[in-house]
Amino acid sequence: MRILITAGPTREPIDDVRFISNRSSGQMGFALAEAASSAGHDVTLLLGPVLLPPSVAERVNVIRFNTTADLEALLAEHFPQCDVLIKAAAVADYRPATLIKGKTPRGEGLKIELEPTPDLVAGCAKIKRDDQTIIAFALEDPLVLETRAVEKMQRKKVDAILANPLQTMDSTDIEPILFYADGRRDEPGRMVKLALAGWLISKIESVTQQAD
Repeated sequence: MRILITAGPTREPIDDVRFISNRSSGQMGFALAEAASSAGHDVTLLLGPVLLPPSVAERVNVIRFNTTADLEALLAEHFPQCDVLIKAAAVADYRPATLIKGKTPRGEGLKIELEPTPDLVAGCAKIKRDDQTIIAFALEDPLVLETRAVEKMQRKKVDAILANPLQTMDSTDIEPILFYADGRRDEPGRMVKLALAGWLISKIESVTQQAD
């Protein structure tokens, strides 16, 4: 299969020096890229501004992005050629409405007007073919994890969503729930991200085989 993976954060510029971003490390995306490559798939990794492990760089096609707009353009170019999109990138929900030229002087305060960024995974879902599969990710508070993840999956019209508690961020292990659009769910229990990546790739393989 041709698998397209997005990983890492976006950086939304405030001025020529400062930006809005998040704490995404890209670890889950790296693990998925390695697992998919080990399983014999053709992998392209769209990666935000985080450090790339040499082991990943040697095995998959890596293309860099910084902003949400960058990633949107790359998805428009590469999504039509893939069989599976795994959207693990942590795209900023908001970005500054106006870019300030130069460096803003330090002062008493800075007011920034924010605008919502486009919903990239929902945009891909609108144009996806029947022979394509989209897997999204949801990072939520454990108390509302299931409700919000299922709502997000239905709203974005993706094939499945991997729901993770907030504690997953910066952690080496994870305890997710995989929800499917047909109402099924899988709970593999707590495991390290590399093991989870292999488990998720195997689940994706079974889903695509059923579709065939």
